[in-house]
Amino acid sequence: MLLSITIRDVFRIPLLIWLACASAWAVAQVPPPAPAAVAAPVGADAREYVLGPGDIVRISVFQNPDLTTEGRVSETGALTFPLIGSIPLGGLTVSAAEALIAERLRTGGFVLQPQVTVLPVQIRGNQVAVLGHVNKPGRYPLDTFNVRVTDMLANAGGIATGGDDVIVLVGTRDGQPIRQELDLPALFQRGDGDANMMLSPGDVIFVRRADVFYIYGEVQKPGAFRLERNMTVMQALATGGGPTLRGTVRGLRIHRRGADGKVAVIEPTLEDRLRPDDIIYVKESLF
Repeated sequence: MLLSITIRDVFRIPLLIWLACASAWAVAQVPPPAPAAVAAPVGADAREYVLGPGDIVRISVFQNPDLTTEGRVSETGALTFPLIGSIPLGGLTVSAAEALIAERLRTGGFVLQPQVTVLPVQIRGNQVAVLGHVNKPGRYPLDTFNVRVTDMLANAGGIATGGDDVIVLVGTRDGQPIRQELDLPALFQRGDGDANMMLSPGDVIFVRRADVFYIYGEVQKPGAFRLERNMTVMQALATGGGPTLRGTVRGLRIHRRGADGKVAVIEPTLEDRLRPDDIIYVKESLF
C-alpha cells in the first residue's frame, strides 16, 4: 500500500527530528544535582589531620588557577578565600575543608563543579610538647590524628640518659583534664596497645628524672646511680664496684628519708630492696 505524503509533511518531518535532537542535547547539558554535604565518618576523622590556628595551607581549584590561594588560618580558625570571603576552617579535617570550599563556590554560582584541593604547607596549630629528659625536647606537630605517645617520643629522639621509664601525659579529653602515666617497658612486654594513647592537640609529654640511689664509704665507685626496678642492696653494691680491700658488707647502713621528711638509719640485709634516694654507707673493716 502506498503512503500518502503531502508537501507539508515533507517539511514537517525534518523539523520534528531537529526538535527531538535539541531536546536531547538540552537534557544532556543540565548538570547533575549537587550532592548533599555528608559529614566525614568518625573513622576518617581519626586518621586525618585537623586544621588549626597558625596552619598555612595552599588551596587550589581544578582548571581555575586564578583561585589558587595560600594563607594562614587565623586564631579564630578562619581563612579568607577569593569570591567567597572568610571560611571557618579551624577544627575541620582536610577533606571536610575541601568539601566546604567546594560547596561555597557551587552555591555562590562561581564554579559549576569545583574540585578543590587543600594542602597544609606549614603545620603550626596542632602541636604536642615533649619536655624533660629527652634528647630533643620541643614542640612537634600532629601530622595526623593517629600519632601515639611512643611515636612522638621517637620524634623527640627518645628518652635521654637519666630519664625515667615511666612518662607522664597531660592533656584534655572531652573537655576534662587528664593525667596519665605510661610504663614503657611494661607496655612493650605486655604488648598492650591501648595503653599507648593517641595524642591530641595541646598534649604535653613529660619525661622525669629517673630515681637514683647513693653509695659512699669503702666502695670502688662511690656516687649516685640509677635505681633499677626491684634493685637489691647486693645489686647496688655491685653497681658501685663492690667494697674496697678495707671495706666490708657487714654493718651496712642505709639513710632513708621518710614521708615526714625525717631521715632514719636502718641496717639492711643484702636482699632488701632499695627505695628512691636511699644512701648506702659501706663501713671500713676493723680486721
